[in-house]
Amino acid sequence: MNNNRALFVASFLTLIAAGFGFAVRGAILGDWGTQFDFTKQELGTITGMGFVGGGLTIILFSTITDRIGYKSILIGAFVLHAFSAVVTLAATPVYAAFGKAATYNCLYWGMFMFSLANGLCETAINPLVATLYQRQKTHYLNMLHAGWPGGLILGGVVAYLFCGARPLITHLRWEIAIGLFLIPTAIYGVIVLREKFPISEARAAGVSFGTMLLEFVSPLLLLLLVLHAMIGYVELGTDSWIQNILNNVVGENAFLLFVYMSALMFILRFFAGPIVERINPIGLLFAASIVACIGLMGLGYGNAGLAVLAAGTIYAVGKTFFWATMLGVVGERFPKGGALTMGTIGGIGMLSAGLLGGPGIGYEQDRYASQKLKEESASLYERYSANDHSRFLFFEPIKGLDSRKVGELMEKVANKQPLSTQQEQDAKPVEEARLYGGQMALRKTAIVPAMMAVGYLILIIYFRLKGGYRVEVLHGKPIEGEKYTGGVEAPLE
Repeated sequence: MNNNRALFVASFLTLIAAGFGFAVRGAILGDWGTQFDFTKQELGTITGMGFVGGGLTIILFSTITDRIGYKSILIGAFVLHAFSAVVTLAATPVYAAFGKAATYNCLYWGMFMFSLANGLCETAINPLVATLYQRQKTHYLNMLHAGWPGGLILGGVVAYLFCGARPLITHLRWEIAIGLFLIPTAIYGVIVLREKFPISEARAAGVSFGTMLLEFVSPLLLLLLVLHAMIGYVELGTDSWIQNILNNVVGENAFLLFVYMSALMFILRFFAGPIVERINPIGLLFAASIVACIGLMGLGYGNAGLAVLAAGTIYAVGKTFFWATMLGVVGERFPKGGALTMGTIGGIGMLSAGLLGGPGIGYEQDRYASQKLKEESASLYERYSANDHSRFLFFEPIKGLDSRKVGELMEKVANKQPLSTQQEQDAKPVEEARLYGGQMALRKTAIVPAMMAVGYLILIIYFRLKGGYRVEVLHGKPIEGEKYTGGVEAPLE
């Protein structure tokens, strides 16, 4: 019996769970900063662990996925998702008992476990869907990865209604909001335990592990890995902060904008197949890079509702096709690599987001916000600067703004609570500094998709010289168009 649909739904729900947790986490960063006294850079490092563990897991387990099977990998993901919830939800009692440092470690490792689970999911679902739908990989992988913005939409709605300083309905404890990701987790867990899974396309074709490794000798694959690292930085790294940054520009409407952008991604990913049939995936990625660069620059300069909406629309359209289309390209060009090549490229993207994107964009916010406040007044900066320094790679350590002090001041302003004379004088320059820091970080990030466009242009020229983009297959001949509807061309586990 063909169970493609059930397996696809389970795979889709893993991304719903990941996207939901990601969206709610972005909305409660302010709660964590205020409750636990974290700087932007500390919060960025915590959110970064939501990707680092996943990246390492994908690369490590991709080496054995073809042998132990997709089902075992997804069962492990289900268990880790459950344990990550237990560790993360313990943060408040840990803070009461042991203080800030212990709470930081609690959230850090909770996010790390969550990312391990997401990494295991990514390890399995991409080659699984490529196996189920071998002749339309890019199309179905884009449909699969509509689950990510789908989760962002659900998480964004929950955040808008129940999270932040001024929720639409009522403020829920952040523990309740983030714990809701366990609902799609439970559903995909039941499906995984019940269904049988196919073996991989590469294993069915008798491809050895040594042959898989030889795929990494290709300069083309190495360039794709570099480009996907940039995608991880610009897409996932930016998404870690986008709600937090836009809150400074459009206030409570940042949640609605985030949901709107995610809805665009969700819808457009279902139309990737027809687009790719007209312009090959490399052309699509080239165009998307240019559009995303324009959108990020617009968000970095926009200071009014309509301008931010337009820029957000452009950015969302641009980033829609990055991740899944790159997975499709690797699956189409390097099918002998099996789960190893697809897993490695996904892992590189997550590692880049976790080690570079989240912390780097947080550092840039701290850097430019503190710079702006220093220019206003040295004494004002001292009143709101953090005790600890923000550090990122080899860049100069800086003292960012204290999230708790800034958050308490901004909350009083937003709720029109009485301010002291000093606070009345501080409010405007502090708010301007925070806004400046966020927007400068987005402007700097816009450089990354510009570099990606250059890389994709090189690939366009390369394929043109080679006679055009071709899909490599391990079973039979390629079939053009929508005639091929999928199916398992391999035995079941």
